[in-house]
Amino acid sequence: MSTDNNSDEIPVNVTSEKQIETNETSVSEESENNSTSEELKSSQLNVDEISKLLDLEKQKVKEIDEKLKHALADFQNLNRKTLSDIQNGVNAKVDEFILDFLKIYDDFIRAKEVFSGSKINTDGLDSILKNMDSILKKYQITPIDALGEIFDPNSHEAISIITDSDLDDNTITKEIRKGYISQTRIIRPTLVEISKKNDKK
Repeated sequence: MSTDNNSDEIPVNVTSEKQIETNETSVSEESENNSTSEELKSSQLNVDEISKLLDLEKQKVKEIDEKLKHALADFQNLNRKTLSDIQNGVNAKVDEFILDFLKIYDDFIRAKEVFSGSKINTDGLDSILKNMDSILKKYQITPIDALGEIFDPNSHEAISIITDSDLDDNTITKEIRKGYISQTRIIRPTLVEISKKNDKK
């Protein structure tokens, strides 16, 4: 039997199943590697973006915190001013009432002095004055003791001057009308007479 080298048969490369599986595995691994690389790049981008967003949010929080601090400080200042205005308004009304009350009180004292000088019984007036004194004490209205003190323009008002070389200048020699303090506020200065030295020789 002879062999014909010029045969018309087409050569066929037979690939085993093992080789096919190997090739498929290589392609799969390469694909997975490419996919993993892309995921890492994408993940890195996401981390950078998140980091930037976080920085922005931190800045916003810082700005909001500063605004809150300023708003709180403004509120506290407004609250203090409002309370101060209310207190000042209340004090002004109380002082106005007390001044009117003191005018009546002064009238009772003058009436008592007149009646006492005329030898008229003043027990009724004494009782009323005692009640008035209790009211003044209750609301912490205290008289200013000025006699013998040195003149203080904050609590005294000089309406007459006498010459007395034995006294220091501006010594209060007489109380003409009693002054009063409401707690720490002077609601009425004491009308006084003060001394001056005679400089003429």
